[in-house]
Amino acid sequence: MSVKITDRPQEQVREEVIDQLIYNYSHGVISVEAFERRLDEAMATSNNETLVSLVEDLTLNTDQQYNAQKHSQFSPNYSAQQSSQSDFTLRSILGSNERSGQWVVPKNIYLTNFMGSVVLDFTDAIFTHQEVTIHVNCIFGSDEIYVPEHVNVVSKMFSIISSVENKTVALNKHQGPTIHIEGKAIMGSVEIKIKRTIKEKFISFANQLKTQLCGKSGTPM
Repeated sequence: MSVKITDRPQEQVREEVIDQLIYNYSHGVISVEAFERRLDEAMATSNNETLVSLVEDLTLNTDQQYNAQKHSQFSPNYSAQQSSQSDFTLRSILGSNERSGQWVVPKNIYLTNFMGSVVLDFTDAIFTHQEVTIHVNCIFGSDEIYVPEHVNVVSKMFSIISSVENKTVALNKHQGPTIHIEGKAIMGSVEIKIKRTIKEKFISFANQLKTQLCGKSGTPM
């Protein structure tokens, strides 16, 4: 016997529903307006029966190709390549400094910021370690740290008259690397966040699939 829908883990049901919404939208079964409306409801509701009702009229189910593409899109960007340096330092004194784009993440990163601004962006970074530590020394400055959705963040910051905010979310937490953030902020701010909301990530993935399925006529094949 299958488990009653009310007794199933809610996040598992939510993930299955969102997958089916993305799959049917990418195949042209529902409009973009219906997709985004149902996606909003799927992310907001806390009732399994309501979740299932959002896809009860959709007949297409995800396949192995979809699951492989989703895994590639939402999983950590790992490489067997080892970073040429075990440590990396980003400094800003009365100025600004940024590390972004595709770069290989070392095991230890040091952020030193005095009355300046620092941006550390892991969005397209390549992880070679499961555990990464960011050592923060922020005095009268502003640090912004962007991480992908699949990355765990553990903050052990010590702050004095400062703001330390962790606005991240995580997908596949058991698979993703963990970034430990430690150090101090004195009359400064440290913000950890993602560049795109999880809804934007889902919509981007759905549109990517839709584009792949479209022929020269612009309609799904």
